[in-house]
Amino acid sequence: MSKLLKVSSVGILLLAAAHLAPAAQLSTDARTAVPHDVQQLVVIDYRAMENSAAAMDLKARVMPPELKQFDEALTKSGLNDNHDVDQLAFALFRPSASSDGLITVGIAQGQFPEQDILANFRKNKVKPQMVRTNKLYPLQKTGMMLCFVDASTMIFGSKDAVVKALDARDGVTPSILTNNNMMEAMKTVDTASLWSILDDKGTKTMMKQVLGEAGSVTDFDTVQKRLQSSWYGMDFTHGVHFDLTIATGDTFAAATISSLLTAAVLVRKMSGSDAEKQALSETAIASDAGRMSIHFAASDTDFTSLIHSPLFQSMVH
Repeated sequence: MSKLLKVSSVGILLLAAAHLAPAAQLSTDARTAVPHDVQQLVVIDYRAMENSAAAMDLKARVMPPELKQFDEALTKSGLNDNHDVDQLAFALFRPSASSDGLITVGIAQGQFPEQDILANFRKNKVKPQMVRTNKLYPLQKTGMMLCFVDASTMIFGSKDAVVKALDARDGVTPSILTNNNMMEAMKTVDTASLWSILDDKGTKTMMKQVLGEAGSVTDFDTVQKRLQSSWYGMDFTHGVHFDLTIATGDTFAAATISSLLTAAVLVRKMSGSDAEKQALSETAIASDAGRMSIHFAASDTDFTSLIHSPLFQSMVH
């Protein structure tokens, strides 16, 4: 599973553990820092973690090493990550349209004590590297760079990733704002507590992981070329609600994907734990007008049981 998809799974867990979570919309500055050729964008409500002891425990158990390093580096820099960060976004993108490789950049939103952090950098003789008028600060012992684009938005990641994000924000290269498919997908889910959007390649990767062995059948090989984009959102107001939509632009392709997923669910029901079987029984799969949809709902108690199941563990490791 890709690093960003693991972050996606982490976000789901953390928010599921927090019963109330506000919407996690990205500001204009944050959106413009996402490069055009983004394969997956995940946005999570980071503030919800501080409201739940279970969420904090879960964060410590399953958070990717890269994010742990970022947390530690920010704390040393003078940022209280549990009180200053509201939302975290992670974008997995191709450095160029012709590139097959992927890099990840993180974008944090909140009310940051920017001047205090910069004073701490100066105290420790941390000198910035300039990219046009942008100052990039190295985060000690992580290999990461940090850049404040305004008082409430920071970009972090490898130097290459941060520079590419700044190129998009400064108009040197296209940003996600010019990616019509991804922007349309974003409109559908960006008011959810947790949401993610994927392009055609990201959707294919996700579907192969979800389908498992069913992803190698001829039917999937035939329709995967029709996959255009996908998006999901989660709500935690009354239990846990998860909605995933896959756009194919083709009624037959959507129906075929729906049938394959239904078959995969039936197979999993035969071998899954009681918690998994209960969760899968609450999963509805349908297709309509070139789109395939999955809806899942569970009580907080049932979802907590699912967290400890083999199915869930396979999602985060």
